Amino acid sequence: MSFSRPPASLIRLLLVDEDPVFRLGMGVLLQQYGDLVLVAEAEDGETALQILDHQFSPSLDPEAPTDETPPPANLVALDIGIGRSNPQQIQGLALCRLLKSRYPNLPILCLGTASEPVILAAAYQSGADGYCSKGADPTELIAAIRRVAAGQSVWLQAPGQDRSLVQPPVVQPPGQRAPAPLATVRRQLRLQGIQQIEATLADVNAELRSDDLSLLDRAILAGRQRELRAARWLVSRLLATPRLEALPPTPQSSPDRTANRSRSNNAPAPSRSPSSAPSSPSSPPPTPPSPNAIVPAPETAIVDVQSVQSLVFDAVLAKLQTGLINQTEQPLEIDILQEDKKRDLFYLVLRKLEEILSELRYSQVTPDQLPSKRPTILLDLWQAALLDFFGRYYTVYLNGREIEVVDVLLQDAVAVESAILSKIPGVTELLQHLLFQVPLEVNSVSYPTGNPESLMRAEQLLENLLIQIANAVMQPLLNRFANVEVIKQNFYDRRLLSSREIERFRNSLSWKYRVDRVFREPKQIFESQYQLLTLTGRGIKQTSIYKPRTEELASLTGLPYLVTLTLEAHDAIAPPLRTAVSFIGNGFVYVLTEIIGRGIGLIGRGVLKGLGNVWQDPAKRDRPFR
Repeated sequence: MSFSRPPASLIRLLLVDEDPVFRLGMGVLLQQYGDLVLVAEAEDGETALQILDHQFSPSLDPEAPTDETPPPANLVALDIGIGRSNPQQIQGLALCRLLKSRYPNLPILCLGTASEPVILAAAYQSGADGYCSKGADPTELIAAIRRVAAGQSVWLQAPGQDRSLVQPPVVQPPGQRAPAPLATVRRQLRLQGIQQIEATLADVNAELRSDDLSLLDRAILAGRQRELRAARWLVSRLLATPRLEALPPTPQSSPDRTANRSRSNNAPAPSRSPSSAPSSPSSPPPTPPSPNAIVPAPETAIVDVQSVQSLVFDAVLAKLQTGLINQTEQPLEIDILQEDKKRDLFYLVLRKLEEILSELRYSQVTPDQLPSKRPTILLDLWQAALLDFFGRYYTVYLNGREIEVVDVLLQDAVAVESAILSKIPGVTELLQHLLFQVPLEVNSVSYPTGNPESLMRAEQLLENLLIQIANAVMQPLLNRFANVEVIKQNFYDRRLLSSREIERFRNSLSWKYRVDRVFREPKQIFESQYQLLTLTGRGIKQTSIYKPRTEELASLTGLPYLVTLTLEAHDAIAPPLRTAVSFIGNGFVYVLTEIIGRGIGLIGRGVLKGLGNVWQDPAKRDRPFR
């Protein structure tokens, strides 16, 4: 009996996912389409490699009977989160890179639950031809599968944006005319406008999901949601550029880092044929794969340290180009800076950190030495950023004397280290992860380098380190030269130029550190949490991460220890007290409604009944008055 070969246009899918429910759902979904078939499933990377090796081994053997051999998969749908439950297995991004190195012409569509820019960039650099959220609409998922199988690159936009699919640029045929410059301008305006609209729409959708909204607030938000959707439709139509294809969402690099990064970014990428997935956003898209053209390639390095560092740094750089407004409830030292000065300071700190990482990489430092070198590394980073931001020879005239600003600011090194540098969490773990591929712990689970969870946590730690170092640069300036007019004009925000506003700002910072030392830090230690300052693309927000702090809890004394005892007593007393109050309240309500209320109701009912009887008795009503 010979095997009936399906048509060449049939998309044969290999699904690699740990979740059996998702695999079952995908199988049911694909059965509804005649051009899609699920030829194999795998729950881990090892199984996927075995399946592909078995499928392609007959096609690579010229003596194999092609009539009896089922055709292999021509598309891989890969969950980039595989391996998160077992760090010893091949991780999703590592498997993507390995598949591209073995089968350069085999298209890979990555699936995932998170669409952070760093995850999309990591998937793109690993050789993926597209990315789609697992929570996307089924029609969008099917469209993504078809387009990737056809040789196009498909990418889902970041969270808070519309689930639209974007393609990388294509190479124009020789005879085709290049698009007009105005078309490029329209495209940029459209992308920026849609991004802003989608960010606002995401906030509105988040507010609508709240259960505490009144009917009026919900109606107002629903109207705003409709307006934003209408505005998005108008922007998409009025600024449409049919001849141009949208670029994939890859982070941008600063000019002074692009040249240094080009070698490291290209080094870990596997060798590809001209029709394989591009290694940079400007490369042409892959051509439709042919099973006969797929040949195994030598296995290359799966994860590269420089590649991971580049992904994380570029993701942070992309966020620095957006809003930097403080959206937390606490003041920060950098709030006093002008917007452009604040951004310059962030760029400077990031560049200095990159230089320090390069020095550590070439100085043969071991991972075990980093904890002891942590204070020195942070102090060197703070000093380097301070020197370059203000200038080594920057001077001001104060009380008729010429004062070297940097020399005076460096005298506060001990105070800065005690107040800010020593309290930055996750510095050692971040350095070990970026330098030596040490797994990064997320909620007490270790994730290897390149895993989506470790990438997002590394990005959070880097953003917090960046913001805290910038605060440390500004703290001695506010203590020493807060009201110097030249410094105010060169650095301060226009809303904080008056002496009253400056003193109010300094008092707010002083009060914040007192509250942190006495109340917030003991509470965070007791709750096994760290507060991180992160960049959201619209501003600076605060988020909490879990990490055991048992040793710090045991070392608390004095008022901070009393705070933890108060919290413990509250946790012990509050539940039974709340239950008792609820019981008493329910009993009081029962007495009022069931006993007193019924008694009053019976009395009132009797009075009303008597009045009704008197009014309805005709003999008594017609009796003459004597």
